[in-house]
Amino acid sequence: METIKIVLNDIDYVTRNDKPIIRLFGINPETEENVIAVDTTFKPYLYVLPYDFDICLEDLREMGLDDLEVETKIDIGTESEFIKVILTHPQEVPKLRDSIRDLPSVKQIREYDIPFYRRYLIDKQITPTNIIELHGETIDSILYSEELKIDEDVTLFKMMENPIDTHKTNKRNKILSFDIEVYNAEGMPTAENDPIIMMSLCGNNGLKKVLSTKKSDKSFVETLSSEKDMLKRFVEIIKEENPDMLVGYNSDNFDLPYIKKRAEKLNIKLDLGVDGSGIKFMKRGFNNAGVIKGRVHVDLYLLVRRNMRLERYTLERVYEELFDEKKIDVPGDQIYQYWDSDDERLEELFDYSMDDAVTTTMIGDKLTPLTVAQTRLVGQPLFDIARMTTGQMVEWYLMLKAYEKNNIIPNKPDTDEYSQRRKSNKVIGGYVKEPEKGLFEHIAYLDFKSLYPSIIIAQNISPDTITDGENMDESEYYTCPENGYKFLKEPKGFIPSIIGYILDERQRIKKLMKEEKVPEQKRAYDFEQQGLKRLANSMFGAYGYSRFRWYKIECAAAITAWGREYIRNAMKKAEEYDFKPIYADTDGFYATYIGDLNEE
Repeated sequence: METIKIVLNDIDYVTRNDKPIIRLFGINPETEENVIAVDTTFKPYLYVLPYDFDICLEDLREMGLDDLEVETKIDIGTESEFIKVILTHPQEVPKLRDSIRDLPSVKQIREYDIPFYRRYLIDKQITPTNIIELHGETIDSILYSEELKIDEDVTLFKMMENPIDTHKTNKRNKILSFDIEVYNAEGMPTAENDPIIMMSLCGNNGLKKVLSTKKSDKSFVETLSSEKDMLKRFVEIIKEENPDMLVGYNSDNFDLPYIKKRAEKLNIKLDLGVDGSGIKFMKRGFNNAGVIKGRVHVDLYLLVRRNMRLERYTLERVYEELFDEKKIDVPGDQIYQYWDSDDERLEELFDYSMDDAVTTTMIGDKLTPLTVAQTRLVGQPLFDIARMTTGQMVEWYLMLKAYEKNNIIPNKPDTDEYSQRRKSNKVIGGYVKEPEKGLFEHIAYLDFKSLYPSIIIAQNISPDTITDGENMDESEYYTCPENGYKFLKEPKGFIPSIIGYILDERQRIKKLMKEEKVPEQKRAYDFEQQGLKRLANSMFGAYGYSRFRWYKIECAAAITAWGREYIRNAMKKAEEYDFKPIYADTDGFYATYIGDLNEE
């Protein structure tokens, strides 16, 4: 049996002989060769909570479902027995779940809506972007050529044992950015009529290149005889560079769809994927996301919108905000004029096109390390993390931890439950004291460290700890001010325990960061602690989010109520020491010292 290691970049599944095959896409950190590792043993499943076990087992067998197991799981703090229904293909889950749910002996079905490849990552406890150890054998790609269209220079590896996460990271961080310019004499360009005139690429390893059908004396310009050849060369360069991450700016909505449509019109095979596949699009939220199999495509526009607050989100504005300098600019509606000019304006257009790719790489170098750190924390693919909201990251992190702690994952709300949640989703926010008018001196700012996460831990606020307090001693629970919600002191709730771990881990990482002397490692620690901070601070909002699996409006209301009490008490305490609060907001306040500064 062979042993190899890969940096896990991507994951999906394909079907062969009516059975699913998990594919792990990675780069061998020693040889830098592409690897596709296949696992033919993993099966989809869902859980059934029955009214009566014997009757339910009989009903399921009558449906032809014979692969059944009984498991004890923790369901919102209570141990319950579930029937694990193991199926043969992921597509059976949506086909059979309603039939199973409708059985009279079935009280509820659970964990039926977790995508197959995400289920694999959670169950196998392997983390994208980490180095994964694989045991098995190298196999001939010809045997799988019809279903797994493998390039000749890619190693196909069949796993015979579970993959092992080494929890080590790859030092290589190869980013390749791309951008296109299109002819737009008629205004807004269309791929049906308007050709691509330039394709720029820039790598953080030094590569700088603009592909075009027009000549230039500039060293970074490579001239091709036609747009068709230019597209082919674009594919060649990406394969030659073999980056860990392929980045663009608004590339989900513009560059990749345009490239795909032009290739189709010119009858070109864009085999950009490690498996020889082309560009595909899948739904992510309200948008389509451009997928290149085995190569992580990140649209930086989405990261910018998630992490920055600007009045405009153009590439020029973002670059100026991050680097305090202006990039080369050409008016968008005049690009075709610069192209047609064949004078110095054409040379300016080449510079502009190159600068688009260079600045995109610089922005990628700045923003993607945090996304990579979040990928390692949440345990889902970098491609997906780059397109998730913080709330979605919180949910997937909790789903990972639920598996580790043998908790059954709550269902998402159905339409009626969601509507009901929306109607009752009213939570009073943090305490705010409007600023007093005037000029003040001797100002002090006092704030609580991680106020809401600390409240969740201190008061054990969780869906599995809320109680009515009936037949209990008052010493057994915490009572929330204002609304009177009660939370058990013991045992520690699922979410408070997770937040406690996050905060402890963040302090550990910050200590390592303080002691670290190597700048690159220090920076890596910083992104890791930032990722932990964002997760912890987002837990409060998730409690009150209507689509959240662990939704509990009472928890959200209790957190802010305790928060208001804490801030008011702190302000009163400050007044005892001659500090007069002049403005307060949620977790901190400003105060002016009104005592005698000359007192000893």
